[in-house]
Amino acid sequence: MSMALSSRAVCLCGAALLLAASFARAEDPWVVYEGKEGPGKGKHIVFVTGDDEYFSEDGMPVLARILAERHGFKCTVLFAINKTTGVIDTNTKDNIPGLEALDKADMMVIFTRFRALPDDQMKHILDYCESGRPIMGLRTATHAFNFGKEESAYKKYTWTSKEPSGGFGRLILGETWINHFGQHGKQSTRGLIAPGAKDNPIVRGIADGDIWGTTDVYEVRMPFPPENTQIILGQVLTGMDPKDPAAPPETDAKTGKVKDKNNPMLPVAWTRLYKGASGKESRVFTTTMGGQMSGHSDLESEGLRRLLVNAVYWCTGMEDKIPAKADVELVGKFGMFKKGMKPADGMK
Repeated sequence: MSMALSSRAVCLCGAALLLAASFARAEDPWVVYEGKEGPGKGKHIVFVTGDDEYFSEDGMPVLARILAERHGFKCTVLFAINKTTGVIDTNTKDNIPGLEALDKADMMVIFTRFRALPDDQMKHILDYCESGRPIMGLRTATHAFNFGKEESAYKKYTWTSKEPSGGFGRLILGETWINHFGQHGKQSTRGLIAPGAKDNPIVRGIADGDIWGTTDVYEVRMPFPPENTQIILGQVLTGMDPKDPAAPPETDAKTGKVKDKNNPMLPVAWTRLYKGASGKESRVFTTTMGGQMSGHSDLESEGLRRLLVNAVYWCTGMEDKIPAKADVELVGKFGMFKKGMKPADGMK
């Protein structure tokens, strides 16, 4: 898997996008966007971020602000925080403060990668997952945790776990990390509505091709497990432009075998039900899109933003309130995320 991009030329959630957040206390290492008017009024979504490759610390506040200001949901965004300096530090893999907010949350959105959180923090995440409340996982949430040699009561949730197979990602979200399927950094993704999903409320207001992202298609098991309902298929494109054509079949020079990355196309968004220890079933929506590559975020795609907003409505049991075309206009302006920023810095 590739290393994180060193340049952050254009980021979606910089200081400008944090300005409208509200804090309980200025020193708190998270941001809270209070819900305005809308169907989500009275519901609280907690975003758990912390990846060192796809800039979840940039993109998730963008989505949170849309949900708060356009749809009424109160949104809290948590970050990986350096324990010494208090700055947002995606290389700090063992600290996401504020996870106790999940104890009373109405929904969790998770976008982490290879975290090794201490047991007291992991407990909030897994207690939430076992409670029957809704979950959304983005991009690297399929490989959210990697405990390696660390001792942990939650080690079985490592992405390479044998029991349960695939750890947190496969058990709860429906898949773990397998491989890049599209060529990483060279082949972008066009979203097409999966067969049988055209009447699904999650795709309301979305047409084939509305969804596009610079992140590549992730490999998943095929045939796809029947307990996962395919929503969006990922068409692998020849390049990094939304107008690029679909990638043609390729012949391996060594083996002579032909590989067609678009036959069959692999799912990049799906739903499922996860029954936790409470005996209640969680509605789960997972997408392997939502990250940032080459200075561009998948969230620049209006179609993807609409998919995620619709999925939040579905997850929270409000599919009957999904608009014909949900308002997903960006709130605020694009800004540069500054290295060394504390969450509270955007409040000044």
